[in-house]
Amino acid sequence: MKLLRVGPAGAERPALLDAGGTRRDLSGLVADIDGGLLADDAALARLREAAASGTLPVLDAAERVGPPLARIGKIVCVGLNYHDHAAEVGAAAPAEPVLFMKAPDTVVGPHDTVLVPRGSVKTDWECELAVVIGRTARYLDSHAEAMAAVAGYALSHDVSERAFQNERGGQWDKGKNCETFNPLGPWLVTADEIPDPQALRLRTWVNGTLMQDGRTADQIFPVAEVVRYISRFMTLRPGDVINTGTPAGVAWGRPEPRPFLRAGDVVELEIEQLGRQRQDLVNA
Repeated sequence: MKLLRVGPAGAERPALLDAGGTRRDLSGLVADIDGGLLADDAALARLREAAASGTLPVLDAAERVGPPLARIGKIVCVGLNYHDHAAEVGAAAPAEPVLFMKAPDTVVGPHDTVLVPRGSVKTDWECELAVVIGRTARYLDSHAEAMAAVAGYALSHDVSERAFQNERGGQWDKGKNCETFNPLGPWLVTADEIPDPQALRLRTWVNGTLMQDGRTADQIFPVAEVVRYISRFMTLRPGDVINTGTPAGVAWGRPEPRPFLRAGDVVELEIEQLGRQRQDLVNA
């Protein structure tokens, strides 16, 4: 299933995208799309039955799309997780996954405005595969256990401010947690529709120019290992999100003058099977 949430910010209602690309209202069946739903196999089965029936109410195709997941518990991010991205920024491939956290309140809809922070000179784009957790995962021993904990996948934009991240002391958090810095969606695609998360193409355009064109096959640590590894350090719960890293092509990895984002720029991102995003940038 392709699950989404539509409506004004803060008042989104649950929906699904049917096989014909029509938005269907789920609010008569579930209160929202969140960790509780993703952990409830019976509720998900009812949604699949309703989708197959073709009787769900149709929603306005022009209505705003919000983040596809409500009440995110935590966002765990993996840095330098593509061979080509590590190479472009002059970093060695890490021996273990590099982890950092992003606050859930950075999440906005896939087409919402992104704010360039005050004082920013190095705002950057990062197209990422997001893994959405559907089962409690702690101290997992195998990749099979890890994949069994995955409810689905989404397109995530890990917007970053590189000067805040790398030049202002401390950890990366300063450059990762600015307001609006994690557009998510448009859909949460359930894991049964993505049999191989290591076979997806990711692309980013800035003002119409293709900047990133990578594949998840280039990940240093694939999805199963990322989930297993993280579960050894923290408990993953239904509704948690993992941003699994970005391929080469970010502004930070390009020659001077690096084309960092400014107000007026337009960023578009796409992962095959997971949909497309578009954001206008304005000053905070």
